[in-house]
Amino acid sequence: MADKKWVYTFEEGRADMKDQLGGKGANLAEMTNIGLPVPPGIIITTEACNQFYLEGKQFPPGLEDQVREYIKILEEKTGKRFGDPANPLLVSVRSGAPISMPGMMDTVLNLGLNDDTVEGLAAAANDRRFAMDCYRRFLNMFGDVVLGIEHVKFERILETQKDQAGVKFDNQLTAGQWQVVVEEYKKLIERETGRPFPQDPMEQLFKAIYAVFNSWNTDRAIVYRKVNKIPDDLGTAVNIQVMAFGNLGNDCGTGVAFTRNPSTGANELYGEYLINAQGEDVVAGIRTPQPIATLKEEMPGVYQQFVETCRLLEKHYRNMQDIEFTIERGKLFILQTRNGKRTAQAAIKIAVDMVNEGLITREEAVMRVEAAQLDHLLHRRIDPNVKLEVIARGLPASPGAASGKVVFEADEAEKMGQEGHKVIMVRTETTPDDIHGIVQAQGILTSRGGMTSHAAVVARGMGKPCVCGCEAIRIDYDKEEFSVNGLIIKKGDIISIDGGTGQVILGEVPMIDPELSVEFQQLLEWADEIRTLGVRANADTPADAAKAREFGAEGIGLTRTEHMFMAQDRLPIVQQMILAGTDEERNAVLEKLLPMQEEDFYGILKAMEGLPVTIRLLDPPLHEFLPNAEELMVEITRLRLTSGDPGELQRQEELLKKVRALSEFNPMLGHRGCRLGITFPAVYAMQARAIFRAVARLVREGYTVIPEVEIPLVIEVNELAFLRRVVEQEADKVMQETGVEFEYTVGTMIEVPRAALLADEIAGEADFFSFGTNDLTQTTLGFSRDDAEGKFLQEYVQKKILPDNPFMVLDRKGVGKLMETAVRLGRSVNPDMLIGICGEHGGEPSSIEFCHLVGLNYVSCSPFRVPVARLAAAQAKVKNG
Repeated sequence: MADKKWVYTFEEGRADMKDQLGGKGANLAEMTNIGLPVPPGIIITTEACNQFYLEGKQFPPGLEDQVREYIKILEEKTGKRFGDPANPLLVSVRSGAPISMPGMMDTVLNLGLNDDTVEGLAAAANDRRFAMDCYRRFLNMFGDVVLGIEHVKFERILETQKDQAGVKFDNQLTAGQWQVVVEEYKKLIERETGRPFPQDPMEQLFKAIYAVFNSWNTDRAIVYRKVNKIPDDLGTAVNIQVMAFGNLGNDCGTGVAFTRNPSTGANELYGEYLINAQGEDVVAGIRTPQPIATLKEEMPGVYQQFVETCRLLEKHYRNMQDIEFTIERGKLFILQTRNGKRTAQAAIKIAVDMVNEGLITREEAVMRVEAAQLDHLLHRRIDPNVKLEVIARGLPASPGAASGKVVFEADEAEKMGQEGHKVIMVRTETTPDDIHGIVQAQGILTSRGGMTSHAAVVARGMGKPCVCGCEAIRIDYDKEEFSVNGLIIKKGDIISIDGGTGQVILGEVPMIDPELSVEFQQLLEWADEIRTLGVRANADTPADAAKAREFGAEGIGLTRTEHMFMAQDRLPIVQQMILAGTDEERNAVLEKLLPMQEEDFYGILKAMEGLPVTIRLLDPPLHEFLPNAEELMVEITRLRLTSGDPGELQRQEELLKKVRALSEFNPMLGHRGCRLGITFPAVYAMQARAIFRAVARLVREGYTVIPEVEIPLVIEVNELAFLRRVVEQEADKVMQETGVEFEYTVGTMIEVPRAALLADEIAGEADFFSFGTNDLTQTTLGFSRDDAEGKFLQEYVQKKILPDNPFMVLDRKGVGKLMETAVRLGRSVNPDMLIGICGEHGGEPSSIEFCHLVGLNYVSCSPFRVPVARLAAAQAKVKNG
């Protein structure tokens, strides 16, 4: 183990060593090797981090010796010496996991400074003020990040010094004043840790390495990995890089830039920089930076070199890059590049543009856009016709809009979000410690920070609206309120934010549905050319059907007829049907429902002309259509106490008896689905008749319609055979009455394990199968969805007993095995059998991939998730063939 190679120079690394060197390290190595001006450095591998944990949080054998040896290589390259008072070598220390993780340790800059080397830095820079500024930054970062001392304690010392000096900004403090801050910081460190600040640079370095490894399992890192489904055993690398100083004067600077606009995808440089500053100043939001375009005026030569570097990086990586850079005395240094986080809108435009530019293929473009991200584009935005009460404006950091109650703390945002409240998290600036609050918030508003601040980058990655740098608002954390132009907004007050314009708006605002961009349509057209899995939509109304078609649905995979019965004008009629004492009474009520149902089916079939429409006959338990028993008891008690209308009292009492008679201990497994059709065949006969009358009308009008009648909750072939005859008899009657011939199919939903296991028998009576994976998941796992999600399922996922919520992501091992069995058995009887899925899993990318793998014909999902499904189906094809 001592002979194991734990450390690499940048020259020894490559881009394809990402798992070993982390994303940052691999990119630094690659940039170095393609000739970019990268300050030299070394990388400690992710394997060393994993071994660190195996050794009980001890450095693996040989690591310390290799670090010392490789530091000597950096000394030879720079001509500087680690700890040399005359010519000190200073380094930055950064974490770098294989997958970018905002939850990881913050950067430590200027490591190697101590009471002696700071004098050497002052002499070399000919600027004592600069050297002391660097030293206090290092003490602050080291104390906060490595030693765990709260950042606010350092801030208090700094604010006290500024007050005493009578200045507003950090850069107004003198060398002597910075020296006072340095001494106070050292006292704070000794007070908090019980030990003096370590003066030995090598001790500083090993403590920083220890802190990086340790940060892999901090609470915020664990939360981020859980949210983003990142494995826990990747480990993090450590990047140790020679410092380049952006704060030596006005010919220096630092910045963060993207090779394309990460919000819109426009092919333009996008970013910010600060003159005479260090890197963390830009992302920390302490000073408001300048847009990158201004650099063209201030340093034209550097700007041109930067433009050429961006072109080179994009051509090399064939992706939009997020670049950190420093300018030291007019010389450009590239500190880091990585594939830039972007909004869904930008991801689509960049992918399509790069195909048109010849950088990537259509298949690569389809894989570049995360399917789940498309959801963000399909959410609502603020109605432009509404008059808004705009109370402030900030930077439009992440597009989209949201309304919610104001909260100021991440913990509270998390708690309220989990309770179902919509919240907007308002902070001076966010840090990685706020990740759990950001996850639950509808949107983020900060008073400081730019377009590349932590809040902006994380919100864009999550597809949440964010307004940053809204300097007009003044936050008072103690009072839990913020003020703007004399207006006080307290915790719990509702505001709206528009991350596309930077507006902060008082109250809740109306939203409208989004429109699909040209690039969005183009990407989906390419996805349609690639995929083999069909995509349908779940729709219960003609409006839903039209929306589904607009989003590219190739049919309707599920029309839930019970939703049609819930309308206010129909519910009393449905209740009459349920309460009917005889078949004659029930049939008379069904005659009233028949024309209503016919119009429903006419509208949906017409909207989907030329495409298949699966219509599921009535499924839920009858008691769902009746009043609540407790409410009835309250009303009966009121009538009794007030000597109300005796006739009304009797009606209410009879209704209560019926409700009690229909109530079930476990309605989900009770009198519903085909069981209802078998005990009340007239109900299914009425629905079938309504479907076929609508079909006959449309055929006569010249429309091509493809109805698929679905019998729900079948467990036995005899159920399907019985109800298929009911449907066929109604079809025959309608054809005879109308003289119109039409085609139709009859199939069933596979929703319980027995149906899946007997799929070969059931296939003898079924023209098609459709998996109802919500109920199939409940019956396979023995979970009641409402109870599980409300009580224990979150614990199962958090404790990794289950990898995901099985109602959100298909349980491949259990439910998936039943699906595979049903597909195999069904097609053993009918090789060409149409098989699809219509549960919520039909719009979830991982579940869609599974459907592709087991050979389903289509997935069906809500209309707004159709684009997600189209892209995910194409990705499944590209990935798996």
